Amino acid sequence: MLHTDEKAKEIVSTLEGLISILEDGKLGYTNAAEHVENEAMKANFFDYARERSLFIVEIQDEINRLGKSTDESGGGAFGALHRTWIDIKSTFTGGDTEAIINACITGEEAAIEKYKMALKKEELQSNQITILSKQLSSIESTLHKIKAHKMS
Repeated sequence: MLHTDEKAKEIVSTLEGLISILEDGKLGYTNAAEHVENEAMKANFFDYARERSLFIVEIQDEINRLGKSTDESGGGAFGALHRTWIDIKSTFTGGDTEAIINACITGEEAAIEKYKMALKKEELQSNQITILSKQLSSIESTLHKIKAHKMS
């Protein structure tokens, strides 16, 4: 069993990793919105980016509640692993809608995987599990919408 300080550090590390993923998603959706021609898709991508910003604030609030400042930039345990959005940013420059959608799908699938890993952490408190579960559900819903867009 971890001591309270170690437990808090572990939770903060997990949450910071998710913030990193959410930052990537926010940036990715903003880039997608700027490069897609379809106005409805553009609006959706900006909405998804805004949603990621709200998720970041929710998680930062949890980190602050644990007594750690979120002003310091920390990558978290697996923040560095998720650079899918950044790596595929070059895809957006061509304005290829299908490539942009595929990049968004890849980014969301990676985020979902990281959220599921985070939710397996025993150190998380029940309110954190609730927040992360709600965010995960929303990300899964977004992925479903993007995949449905691809089919149409």
